[in-house]
Amino acid sequence: MTSTSEQPILVAAATGEPEVNPYLMGVYAPVGEEIDASDLEVIGQIPADLNGVYLRNGPNPRFEPEGRYHWFDGDGMIHAVHLENGKARYRNRWVRTKAFEAESAAGKALWKGVMESPKGNPFGNTHGLNVKDSANTDLIFHRGQVLSTWYMCGTPYAVDPLSLETLGAEDFLGTLVGDMMAHPKVDERTGEMFWFDYGPRPPYLRYGVISADGKVASTTEIELPGPRLPHDMAITENYAVLMDLPLVQDMEAARNGRHKLLFDRSLPSRFGVLPRYGNGSQIRWFEASPCYIYHVVNSWEQGEEIVLDVCRVQRPQPRADARTPLAKMLSYLRLDASLHRYRFNLRTGQCLENQLDDDNTEFPSVDSRVVGGRNRFSYAVHISPDSTLKFDGLVCYDNRAGTKTEHRFGPGRWGSEAPFAPRDGAAADSDDGYLVTFVQDEREGRSELDIFDAADLAAGPVARVLLPQRVPLGFHATWVRADQLEPSCS
Repeated sequence: MTSTSEQPILVAAATGEPEVNPYLMGVYAPVGEEIDASDLEVIGQIPADLNGVYLRNGPNPRFEPEGRYHWFDGDGMIHAVHLENGKARYRNRWVRTKAFEAESAAGKALWKGVMESPKGNPFGNTHGLNVKDSANTDLIFHRGQVLSTWYMCGTPYAVDPLSLETLGAEDFLGTLVGDMMAHPKVDERTGEMFWFDYGPRPPYLRYGVISADGKVASTTEIELPGPRLPHDMAITENYAVLMDLPLVQDMEAARNGRHKLLFDRSLPSRFGVLPRYGNGSQIRWFEASPCYIYHVVNSWEQGEEIVLDVCRVQRPQPRADARTPLAKMLSYLRLDASLHRYRFNLRTGQCLENQLDDDNTEFPSVDSRVVGGRNRFSYAVHISPDSTLKFDGLVCYDNRAGTKTEHRFGPGRWGSEAPFAPRDGAAADSDDGYLVTFVQDEREGRSELDIFDAADLAAGPVARVLLPQRVPLGFHATWVRADQLEPSCS
């Protein structure tokens, strides 16, 4: 934004009365500068065998928002800390999307957000959803670059993982037609990337594969009964798993130019399994109890079954007592999820499901080298009971032992997604490595990078890297290993 003021920003509610939007103040307040800093102060010692870069995406509006602001509206900004030989350097950059460049040229906001009518917005995604694609959601490393993606399905933007320079809209050598969802899956063993594309008009869902040479190798349409809002998918060694969940678009609202969600408990949750390079006619659907799923932990094949671990949301709609648009946004963003497992029997067609933990955990991750294969360890953030979305701790799940280990950041301290960062030379799917996360201290107005020994999470951070500016709370993160960075230059 043009100002980095910490003062509350007022937005008009449906009643016409002003309300304070917490997602524009305090720990969420955007920062206005792009900076570079090296030789950062460290409390403790950065492990010598931890080399790579931690990157985290999130919303950071450059200009004062038009109309009511939703947290999802902000321009994507990447904050990164590069660790090398026990030293740390910090850098942050906005993602130079097409919309960001248009607003920069105009010197003001041109788009209204998802809480307003999209009529009058300059342009949207390829499905004609006239909402600003800000590439503010996830970061995925593939073929030497990071892809910055958007939660409602948009253009993936290529970013250099060290300089954070936006390299441009990624069309995969001219072979990508349409958009890409927020959380494509990369199989590091084969170099392939798997994705889907969805929208409000037929075809409601398309699934595709990017080959190791960086081109779209396969696409197919998946038949659905109507428009859906899938957010994530899974892969196994031989299959892809897609979802048809009963969080649907309110078509009456859509006809009136508004974006509104409806959770239809009369519909089951459906999981579609198809061969990696299969077509839509080969998909097999498995039905389960109604829910919504933002994020997949991992999936793998086990005998005749496919096992899928997810963070399952039971109540994805705003609370019934949320009357104003702002209250509905606060309620909608307040995640209530828990670790859940599905088993799909490919011989019998049976689906079994059970809850593995009752803690409110989300933003899961596994060692990126074992995505699509059976994992022993997984990691997640613990969600605070606060009215806004805050992560108050980290959790490690051990699938083999059936145990979990936890760490809480402490009063007024809030974290980010913490991907597993393997120790240099460590074997895949071990806990021989670290968890890395940004932590913002609300009391001191300061941010830091905390490094934890993944095998002893409860012991607290082994190192705290103090950052030169505050990092607002945000969305997803990734760790890029030093061996993956070799083709890049800073």
